[in-house]
Amino acid sequence: MAGIETPALRQSLATAPAPRFLWDRSASVRFTDLDRGTSLGGRLGELVGRSVLLATQSQLTSALALIELDGIARRLVVLPPDADPVHLGAINTAAEIDAVVIDDGSPRRTEFDHFVRVCCTPAIASMKAFPVSSRTAWVLATSGTTGVPKLVAHDLAGLTAAMQAGSPADGATTWGTFYDIRRYGGLQIFLRAVLGGASLVLSHAGEPLDEHLQRLAQHGVTHLSGTPSHWRRALMSPAIRNIPLHYIRLSGEIADKALLDRLQTTFPEAVVAHAYASTEAGVGFDVNDGLAGFPAAYIGSVRDGVELKVDDGSLRIRSRGTASGYVGSQQTLADADGFVDTGDIVELLGDRYYFAGRKGGIINIGGLKVHPEEVEAVINRHPRVRMSLVHRKQSPITGSIVVADVVLTSQDEGARQVEVRDDILKLCREVLPRHKVPTMISFVPTLGLGASGKLARRGR
Repeated sequence: MAGIETPALRQSLATAPAPRFLWDRSASVRFTDLDRGTSLGGRLGELVGRSVLLATQSQLTSALALIELDGIARRLVVLPPDADPVHLGAINTAAEIDAVVIDDGSPRRTEFDHFVRVCCTPAIASMKAFPVSSRTAWVLATSGTTGVPKLVAHDLAGLTAAMQAGSPADGATTWGTFYDIRRYGGLQIFLRAVLGGASLVLSHAGEPLDEHLQRLAQHGVTHLSGTPSHWRRALMSPAIRNIPLHYIRLSGEIADKALLDRLQTTFPEAVVAHAYASTEAGVGFDVNDGLAGFPAAYIGSVRDGVELKVDDGSLRIRSRGTASGYVGSQQTLADADGFVDTGDIVELLGDRYYFAGRKGGIINIGGLKVHPEEVEAVINRHPRVRMSLVHRKQSPITGSIVVADVVLTSQDEGARQVEVRDDILKLCREVLPRHKVPTMISFVPTLGLGASGKLARRGR
């Protein structure tokens, strides 16, 4: 159809010499079956030109519906797995929803009673090719909010702007991800697999980590993506070493040098890269030189259609992958020059910028500012530390004090806690100003992660 600059996702299904699959915990689908079939029970025609809410319970059915509905639906709103049902009414109104795709596991919602309801299933039925009829707006919900999430509008061209066309697929690449594909980070991996001629192993909420890692190994995953927190947890399991990784990708949180080194040591033949992206700004850059932060030369130059600048310490991005705006809101996404303020604070040290933390995450210690992520990066350097979470505790004198929860590399370290605690504090005092050094350190068996795979920070 004229006016559609990027082929619809279904039209882009590459045929690789080897079979390509989507795998979840209990089912699988062959890409070539979907190329000439449907997961929507022959009801795709009822969704033409509609604003569709994707409210499936399973990631597999979500993936199938995304492939079928791009170029068919007018708008495709991807509901995140942790969406609060209280917000459904506001989301439906803002996005002008008039149809919903569910699956057998989706709970019954009275909010959907007046919509066209179509059930998606992994059982693929034969169907002739359906003509592309529209340019679909892809709408993602932001994470980390306490109220109704913002709805961020993209198109397929913007979502895939960072994916350069490579050589023809040979079927040898299999992607895996710790993310949920209904979030921006996971969706990027899903699109890389579909457009890159690869297979994909999906994560499953509530699946024990060792079982997930075993599935990744069973399917021969070569490329694996997750947040630094995902990777820190994975490195605690011996099962991670059974995955034949060629490429390791980190995003969503600050990747510190200690973690990058541990990954490279564990997988000496793999490329270890960390990427910067956000739901609003799109993908900013990838870094694969083994160092934390990013080269200062990235600022002020245009690389792969992306331009970066730093204003008042905050990283700002302008690119072809930037979202077009918020759905159902007059709030401005970008400034007058097209730059999106990411809210991430960076600091220039030598010829490199390093991430310090988020604007809204600063701890105030008697009028002095502390970025928790900066302190965590220092604590995580200690060889006996797996991961840490720095937060504030109320103090009658300074208002707040800095405290840290720390997970050790081995539970056997518990008998030597006093020694390890003293070592960590010594390291912090050598590197950090006095007001940033933790007043208290607690050793914990694990740290909680939010639905996006990031550390669950208090008050965010």
